[in-house]
Amino acid sequence: MKTILKHILSGLLVLMVAVGGFAQDGRTIEKVIAKVGGEYILYSELMGAYQYQKQQSPTIGDEALCGILEQMIAQRILINQAKLDSIIISEGEIEGQLDARITNILGMMGNDEERFVEYYGKSIVAVKEDFREDIKQQLLAEKIQRQLITEVVVTPNEVKQFYDGIPSDSLPYLPSEVEISEIIIKPTVNQEQSQISIDLLTDIKQKIMSEEETFEDMARTYSDDPGSGANGGDLGWSKRGSFVTEFEAAAYDLDIGEISDIVETQFGYHILKLIDRRGNQLSLKHILIKPEITEDDLALTRSKLDSIRTRLQTDSLDFVSAVRLYSDKETQSYNNIGRMANPATGDTFFETGDLPPEIYFAIEELEVGGISEPLEFQTPRGETQYRMIKLMSRTKPHKASLDQDYSRIQRYAKESKKNDYYNNWMQDRLQETFIELDEDFSDCSSSLQSLQK
Repeated sequence: MKTILKHILSGLLVLMVAVGGFAQDGRTIEKVIAKVGGEYILYSELMGAYQYQKQQSPTIGDEALCGILEQMIAQRILINQAKLDSIIISEGEIEGQLDARITNILGMMGNDEERFVEYYGKSIVAVKEDFREDIKQQLLAEKIQRQLITEVVVTPNEVKQFYDGIPSDSLPYLPSEVEISEIIIKPTVNQEQSQISIDLLTDIKQKIMSEEETFEDMARTYSDDPGSGANGGDLGWSKRGSFVTEFEAAAYDLDIGEISDIVETQFGYHILKLIDRRGNQLSLKHILIKPEITEDDLALTRSKLDSIRTRLQTDSLDFVSAVRLYSDKETQSYNNIGRMANPATGDTFFETGDLPPEIYFAIEELEVGGISEPLEFQTPRGETQYRMIKLMSRTKPHKASLDQDYSRIQRYAKESKKNDYYNNWMQDRLQETFIELDEDFSDCSSSLQSLQK
């Protein structure tokens, strides 16, 4: 068995409390199998995490238990540090992770709720509540881990040392990379479609207020929010700052049980209902009606981008000014003068093979400085928008070099330093923390003891 440190650094910490304290038949087995300082690990927790991992990787066997247990020990050490540092996890963060966890498990079960209940011996709501404390601990561990390495920086000299330490025959051959900027325009809804949505939402509210229909049934039938609509409009518990300004202002102005007037946001038109209040946190339900974007609306947006492109090509307008004047202010690129950031790396370089197909083909024939024609694309929320791409730079396939690939090598050097820092921090904590394993798991102790020496 590899050392505990390898398991800790494997990146699988997030699954350790994924399922919580359940045996497969739904019974809790309350047996302490490990003591880590003042923290305890239960057999039921270990088996719950094992079951969750086995759902994702059915071929794993009992040999995975020691690895999972070692990760849980590391998590307990992180949790203890989080308590010492007074790290706080909000109810909104916990609710979001709970919803994601349940959705993930249901997805692995083909969204069969009856199968879910049969497997756990409890309703979805009950299982969600059983997960709550485990999810909180997971978030605590993740937050303190991020905090530990967030201040790690690398100097230019460290970047050079990292690069010089790579054998020349091991330097990777890098594919072509590009930097691109964009202008994004969101189609504007015409007045007629806006009024249709307002009239529909007005009618929905009247039926609710007259008790002809319930808020929950109307949300399931009409709401255009796929996340909450199926749950009767339920948004769960949220803290201040979780919603866009107009929505939040209306929410905090409500009394418990009250339904708001129609609220317009960038997403459409809403009515809100305040279910409960806990200090600065609200339990809300809402119904969203999105106005329909017509073909005429789309054509107007394409025409506007065509006009901007003409001005850019005739030098009557520069690209940065065009971003400031016309691009959607809600996009990430707007705040980076149009530059698109690679979500996988955080910098502005993209391997051409990683680009969305429509962008790849749009820039394939462009010279550096060239501007594409308007491109239609779908947002993660399913909305149709348009963008125009400017090719800022392009490299040819080449062997990695410090001159040409400094930002990428800097990123690798920083990640290496972060791993070393966390590695050393965890070694120190493991060596100074009292850890005791149940005799049934004595086979897992050898790697732990060797590490602590």
